[in-house]
Amino acid sequence: MIRILLAEDEELIRHALVALLERESDLEVVAAAEDGRQAVDQARQHRPDVAVVDLQLPALDGFGVIEELARVLPSCPVIILTGHGKPLILRRALRSGARGFLAKGGPGSALADVVRRVHNGQRYVDPVLAADALTAPPSPLTARETEVLATAGANRPIREVARELYLSPGTVRNYLAAITQKLEVETRAQAHRKALDEGWV
Repeated sequence: MIRILLAEDEELIRHALVALLERESDLEVVAAAEDGRQAVDQARQHRPDVAVVDLQLPALDGFGVIEELARVLPSCPVIILTGHGKPLILRRALRSGARGFLAKGGPGSALADVVRRVHNGQRYVDPVLAADALTAPPSPLTARETEVLATAGANRPIREVARELYLSPGTVRNYLAAITQKLEVETRAQAHRKALDEGWV
């Protein structure tokens, strides 16, 4: 029997996923958490074999859950379940240690199959998401420009961005000017939207 921890903040989806997984004779959901902190606490208590974790969790997001589980229960591999299958998110999830990456909205039988594969030591990436990641255009931004744009968002005040990144306001403005030029847009909001759409931030 494969013992599963499920972390999903939307109650209806959480109950549906529990029911879906428990239809399988070899799977048992031993804990179902509604936020990331609860997921880590329940992992300590129930010691599941596999964790299925939504990326967008309150209190502690999916990446944070992966990091915490690697520390408190390293024997428990994590499958990320997400509605946000951007290439950058996929790469970050795999770098953080996720063993599986599955898009919400896939066939119902897929999750059970991925749980079995990951429990057997394999990796799994949704093939559509993998293809998108391989064919996505590379970001024209440097790592620092990406950090500035992600921090600045569409309209965060320059002084706040400067304080958080330990830069002068003038330096932040220069970065944002270079970013809008590289992305061939007119405003910071347009640059942020384009970078989000392409999966660069």
